[in-house]
Amino acid sequence: MGECRPLGFLIGLPFAFVAVILSLVGAVVWVLGTVLSCLCPCCICCVGVAKLAVSLLKLPVKILRWFTEKIPC
Repeated sequence: MGECRPLGFLIGLPFAFVAVILSLVGAVVWVLGTVLSCLCPCCICCVGVAKLAVSLLKLPVKILRWFTEKIPC
């Protein structure tokens, strides 16, 4: 059963590359949201932006796990 997991990992690398790019976008959004929340703490939309950014930062790991779980052994 362990033989096919590395193959799934290699096949999932292009998806992980796209996810890393989205993760970098999430990091930029997170920094901007943090700056906005420091400048204007009454802005409630910054909380939603920060949650979106954190979910984008976790995306590469989620995509690799999802893809390797879909490979039948």
